[in-house]
Amino acid sequence: MSPRLYLTFPLMAVLIWTGNNLVTKASAGAIPPSVIAFDRWLLAFVLLTPFCLCGAWARRFVIRQHLPQIAILGLLGMALYQGLAYYAAASTSATNIGIFVALVPLLTLGLSSVWLRQKHGPLALVGGVVSLAGILFVLGQGDYGRLLSHGVGRGDAFMLGACVAYAGYGVCLKRWPLPLPVWTALYVQVAAALVFLLPGYLLAPSAPATPANAALILYAGIPASIVAPVFWMQGVKHLGPGRTAIFMNLLPITTAVLAALLLGEVLHPYHLVGGGLVVLGIVLAQRPARPRPATAQL
Repeated sequence: MSPRLYLTFPLMAVLIWTGNNLVTKASAGAIPPSVIAFDRWLLAFVLLTPFCLCGAWARRFVIRQHLPQIAILGLLGMALYQGLAYYAAASTSATNIGIFVALVPLLTLGLSSVWLRQKHGPLALVGGVVSLAGILFVLGQGDYGRLLSHGVGRGDAFMLGACVAYAGYGVCLKRWPLPLPVWTALYVQVAAALVFLLPGYLLAPSAPATPANAALILYAGIPASIVAPVFWMQGVKHLGPGRTAIFMNLLPITTAVLAALLLGEVLHPYHLVGGGLVVLGIVLAQRPARPRPATAQL
């Protein structure tokens, strides 16, 4: 395969996740958040079982030793992240969801500097300030004063919590590298997430069994939960994590465009300005710091 074709792997993953942002918004009011959150991961779990169950059973002793870490990863990366996003969709736009999700790499840098004691260069600090200014601009709908007087909306607060949870998931993956194959690790984390999501699912009202609702769950459970991660992992394999991560900067742009075309959302100037600042800040934060020139030894 031509090296240029490797670029299609992360691009396809981002496009699928863009569609998932739209699905998340479209599910609001049609399917209770706790129901679609459980159903999507249940579907993914069932589809992965024929391929992953034997490997998980063969490594059951390793899984048992790392069960607390697996439980926390499943809670942060699957249950809280997507669960809170479904609650957020009831009162925020798909465009805002895309902008918030783009913050995850930057939030991961911040959490890793606190918990893992990782040092980042001055560009990371500048990027963080620029991205924060962008997200606050969006939250205030183009007016920082409005944000101070009205506060953060319920849906945006849920979405921010979701992104913090996923950033915590990324940091935990670095802190606790599981001695398991990638698909086995994903499989057991999904199983853990289902345990956390089950109470909310049982207490929620049932969703109408309509073709539209089934399509939303199918998209969330198969392309977004299984196919996109495969593309993303292939991108990391062939391009490296740094080059692959840059593609996440496309997410707020593709989400805003498709939300306007397919969901009829209005793209306001503050989305363009604030989203542009978020992307600019992330690009700055991901640039490696220049090595300091070596000082002469006397």
